[in-house]
Amino acid sequence: MAEAKAKLSYIRIAPRKARLVADAVRGKGVEEARAFLRVNTKKGSRIILKLLNSAVANAEQKKNMDLKTLFIKKIVVNGGSTLTRFKARAMGRGTTIRRRTSHIELVLSEK
Repeated sequence: MAEAKAKLSYIRIAPRKARLVADAVRGKGVEEARAFLRVNTKKGSRIILKLLNSAVANAEQKKNMDLKTLFIKKIVVNGGSTLTRFKARAMGRGTTIRRRTSHIELVLSEK
């Protein structure tokens, strides 16, 4: 069975927040997932929608797959590198702020 893949690396969103959206669309058909991602207000939904559109374009161009039967077989959100920043605090101290990044991988397959 043919599969189409797309991957995003070092996206500036915490993996915990991106997983909320990824879990909501896992296993859904492409059109159903697109409809959900368009109306969802979370930041991760905009990012995952672009990734889904890229995977659909890959399926259309390279694999010659039927777009009506595509569904999200696998979507994985892994943690990327963490950017470390410091914020000034009382009495000359500084606290660490961790700005997390994500790696998102999406696989489409035909039913």
